[in-house]
Amino acid sequence: MDNPKEITARGIILGVLITLIFTAAQVYLGLKVGLTFATSIPAAVISMAILSAFKDATIQENNIVQTIASAAGTLASVIFVLPGLLMIGWWAKVPFWPTFGCCAIGGILGVMYTMPLRRALVSQSDLPYPEGVAAAEVLKVGTQSRSGAQEGKAGLMAVIWGSLASAAFAAFAAMKLMAAEVSIYFRTGAGATGIGASSSLALLGAGHLMGVTVGISFLVGLIIAWGVLVPLLTAGGPPDAAMSAADFALSVWSQKVRLIGAGVIGSAAIITLATLAKPVIGGLKSALEASRRAKAGKGSIERQEQDLPIFVVGLVTLLSMVPAGWLLASFLQGGPLESISTPLVAIGVGYILIAGMLAAAVCGYMAGLIGSSNSPVSGIAILTILGAATSVGMVARHLMGPDTAQALIAFALFVTTVVLAVAVIGNDNLQDLKTGQLVDATPWKQQVGLIIGVFAGSAVVPYVLEMLNHAYGFAGAPNAQAISATPLAAPQALLISTLAKGVIGGNLAWDLIGWGAALGVALVGVDFMLKSSSNGKYSLPALGVGLAIYLPSAVTLPVVVGAVAGYYFDKSMKNKPYGESASRIGVLVMSGFIVGESLFNVALAALIVATSNGEPLKVTDAIPESTGMIIALVVGIALVGGLYRWSANSARKIGA
Repeated sequence: MDNPKEITARGIILGVLITLIFTAAQVYLGLKVGLTFATSIPAAVISMAILSAFKDATIQENNIVQTIASAAGTLASVIFVLPGLLMIGWWAKVPFWPTFGCCAIGGILGVMYTMPLRRALVSQSDLPYPEGVAAAEVLKVGTQSRSGAQEGKAGLMAVIWGSLASAAFAAFAAMKLMAAEVSIYFRTGAGATGIGASSSLALLGAGHLMGVTVGISFLVGLIIAWGVLVPLLTAGGPPDAAMSAADFALSVWSQKVRLIGAGVIGSAAIITLATLAKPVIGGLKSALEASRRAKAGKGSIERQEQDLPIFVVGLVTLLSMVPAGWLLASFLQGGPLESISTPLVAIGVGYILIAGMLAAAVCGYMAGLIGSSNSPVSGIAILTILGAATSVGMVARHLMGPDTAQALIAFALFVTTVVLAVAVIGNDNLQDLKTGQLVDATPWKQQVGLIIGVFAGSAVVPYVLEMLNHAYGFAGAPNAQAISATPLAAPQALLISTLAKGVIGGNLAWDLIGWGAALGVALVGVDFMLKSSSNGKYSLPALGVGLAIYLPSAVTLPVVVGAVAGYYFDKSMKNKPYGESASRIGVLVMSGFIVGESLFNVALAALIVATSNGEPLKVTDAIPESTGMIIALVVGIALVGGLYRWSANSARKIGA
């Protein structure tokens, strides 16, 4: 079709509605466990189910809906930094306009920065883009052929069943009818170690979507962290003889091992940036050449290659620096840094401009390599906060005092939030453009769609973040007035704010980060050798290993289990005539796991606020912890195994 229906009023409305719902779910998931998920696939399924009521709906229109909604899967990642402003006591509540502003400005820049990269990293690249390709496959099977239509209906049911199962599983934990975490910690001589796994179908689903390669890298990270580093660093014995093995192991992991993990992620991300110079320059040259050809009238550009004009990209980028500067100046107004606000704002704007470009490039490349869900957002945030804190610290060193230090930390966190928004939307833009390439979409229309999604997501993030702040609060926040006695861990924000304090205060454990950086370089070398010796069949992403070292094992172990379970399910289906269909339906069940649990927990947060009760669904406290763990394991295995079997049976019926 030369000019298919793409951007429509109904598609925009549907995309915005899905964005609002999924952004709420993402914010909660990220604050609780430090991970977010890609929303493209479930959004595509929902879009197809609803737009199937219209005879003139096209695959390109469905693609625009998922493009708009995909902003939810990425923009919510700003909560990896923003809660740090509450944790250090700079904010007591989440203000709307500063939060909206940093999300919206960063998101728009993310789209602009990655447009010149489309040709180099999408059209002319052999990067796999696992989630972009998966979303395209979902769109294709839902709109083509009779069997595809049947699979589209089965896919919608898969998302529904997965959502209901994970919501029910989370509700059981909220009722205290089973354990929220399965864990074991023990002494290793004078030291201690252990392992834990959250009772979370959402994390299992995330592992399935990430794939076995990332799952194995997480497993290696777990072994390094809990099998080597924690026992080694606890070997001297606890500071208090009465300290439990769990408390001792977890305290050493959070204070020391985590910084080593940060170093791994940082060095791996820097090496990735170094490999991107050539495609970045090539993409810019290609975009400029296309613009010159269009102006000279030397042949028309095919619809599938039409980006927003490079002039518009440059103009929007420069104009965005004006509200960015105003936003930073407003943040400093009335505070202890107001007297030096001009140089600080200049540094902040320059940092957003340059660091944002680099962050968008590396995140876009990693989206192509391992997908949006696995992108090195954490590594980018770590590098960004180290650079931002060092830069602003140099300007205000002569004013240093307790109030000034807190203000500098807050300003560095705020600047980092904008850069992170640039990075994650840049990541999402290239993933969406790969999906668009596979379904013959028009790039500039997708880019406009993503900007719409950015504004929708930016509007809902502040409200959901404040609701969760009021319901739960955040670990260590001095001004917390939360209803629940169990604050959200916000593990990423805690790490980022700790790094900012260390840089500004001059007491950061650079030796631990340095050891981590060296380990990261070694892991990159191992990855290179694996790829070379197996012709690219095997790899060990250093970023995945680093993530598993510094994220809680309660988060990473279920991801490993989900990745391995997904690998064996797909392997068992491989040689069956309906195997590909079963694998696709399995992916949608796992997407449902993520959506259902996340939305349940957002609803639970609203219930906590409404009832002023920290545990409004609690039924009993009588079930022993060990019994609760067994119940969680049995119920979880039954649900996952049952839905895998349902996926295979559904595919068999479609094939028949």
